[in-house]
Amino acid sequence: MKKRTVFGFKAFLTGLMLVACSTLSAADKVAAPDFTLKSLTGENLRLSDFRGQVVLLNFWASWCGPCRQEMPILDEIHKKYEPLGFAVLGVNVDLKSEKAIDYLRGTPVKFPILLDPKSKVSEQYSVSAMPSTAIIDRDGNVRYVHAGYKTGDEEKYKNKIKELMRE
Repeated sequence: MKKRTVFGFKAFLTGLMLVACSTLSAADKVAAPDFTLKSLTGENLRLSDFRGQVVLLNFWASWCGPCRQEMPILDEIHKKYEPLGFAVLGVNVDLKSEKAIDYLRGTPVKFPILLDPKSKVSEQYSVSAMPSTAIIDRDGNVRYVHAGYKTGDEEKYKNKIKELMRE
């Protein structure tokens, strides 16, 4: 039964990630798969440790132009909303973590960067485009997904973050 649930969730998220963006209602109750990844600081971080906060989970790679464009914007969003119970988690999928480290030397961010060089977590979330973003509510449910990035998408993120923080 568990495999069926995971397969169903993967198929569901795959469908969502294939569209530009999708909003899920609270009634949908699609639980975000929990995971633990090593951060750039060397500590292991677990998604469930952020329960009670709204979380923007962003999958990115150093070779991805739109990811590079989006990164400073995500840092600004993180700085603005973190005091209100919000977190950004950047999940880097580069095969070699050094590439992410090199990029971040020139574009430092304050939010945690997690390393997923074998793409295990991105597989759990059925990531099919770079960057890909999931916004998770305080109860740990995926409520919004977005594939890709173009200027202006951050307004969609901010609107969803504010909506979920009001719940």
